[in-house]
Amino acid sequence: MGDIVVGIDIGTSKVCTLIGRLNKSNEIEVLGEGMDSCSGIKKGVIVDIESTARSIRKSVEQAEEMADIKVGSAYVNIMGAHVSIMDNRGWINISSEDREITKKDVEKLLYAVKDVTIPDDRQIIDIIPRQFIIDGYDEIIDPVGMVGVKLEVEADIIAGKITSVQNIVKSMEKANLKIDGLVVETFATSEMLLTPDEKDIGVVLLDVGGCVTDVSVYKNKRLLFYDSIPVGGDHITNDISIGLKISHADAERLKRQYELALTSLIKNDQEITLTELNENKKKNVKVSEVVEIIEARVYEIFSLCAEMLQKSNIGGNFSAGVVLTGGGISYVEGAKQLAAEVFELPARVASIKLGSISKPEYITASGLIKYVSSVRKGNNLGSEVKMMTPKNKGEEATLIEKITSFFKKLF
Repeated sequence: MGDIVVGIDIGTSKVCTLIGRLNKSNEIEVLGEGMDSCSGIKKGVIVDIESTARSIRKSVEQAEEMADIKVGSAYVNIMGAHVSIMDNRGWINISSEDREITKKDVEKLLYAVKDVTIPDDRQIIDIIPRQFIIDGYDEIIDPVGMVGVKLEVEADIIAGKITSVQNIVKSMEKANLKIDGLVVETFATSEMLLTPDEKDIGVVLLDVGGCVTDVSVYKNKRLLFYDSIPVGGDHITNDISIGLKISHADAERLKRQYELALTSLIKNDQEITLTELNENKKKNVKVSEVVEIIEARVYEIFSLCAEMLQKSNIGGNFSAGVVLTGGGISYVEGAKQLAAEVFELPARVASIKLGSISKPEYITASGLIKYVSSVRKGNNLGSEVKMMTPKNKGEEATLIEKITSFFKKLF
């Protein structure tokens, strides 16, 4: 069962778990899935470990029951606001007589490339080789078995905020689970949403969630920039609620009902009857009044993202344009037009091919499975899982007898 991977997506409002593996067609075969709402996370930060652990446990138990598999460990996402990416290069000499490069040589090299100065509040959580170089020959993906004198690597060093990493670890431990690895969330989502060509020629990925928007930039097949802003789809709802003086529930309903971010797309600017908050009296507003509020906030979200990229001095031509995803905004018609206007680039909403995945909410969890299985190729990368056994009294008694017999032999 070494090919089975468990992916847990700890989001701002829910925890999603998928148990699965890649089949021969490089498609995800889902064995089990589970989802539970989570109130222990605010703006992408774990603020209540007990609550988060309960949500993790519940989502995992749902997936376990569906898959008939007991989960002991999993890969977990970490969001953009909590990580930084540094470029580094390292090298070693191959000292064996035949100069053949072994796995131990690669491990030694990757350990050497970790020697980089990072801020005191961060710790290295991942090393991603971009290419290996043997005696000056570059663009080598896997050097094991090749022959050379000098082995080099160009790698991305992923450093996570210590407090964020430790809170994820503690939440998983309280849920009685071990962590196989922390995966930067954009690596997971980009596996599902971006094409290799887009990553090569340059693309901006905006993942708009409820409270946080992740901004990723890919060029030449590597991640150049990754950060977040603490604004998302929930802020649109808040704006409608405050602007029209209606309840949050009514504001969310209006947002979902019209799903427009451009007044020019309104086909019927009819009047809507609403109940004013605290006044308990009816009032009429036009559809355009609702859409104007949505348009203003969506434009602001994109403007903040564009401003962030400008300040980071990310240059280059992003020919693939902007790709929108996330439950906070991607469903809103007109969002891609606003993105194109703000970034002055072509924009599209990510098309999600669910396949065996039942809901879009599982995209990140499924991306974790695909990333680990396809990008991090190697041995023993699967999660710690085992088939559940029937729990009847006869079998429990047999198990106790076996354990007793085992310890008797030891003494």
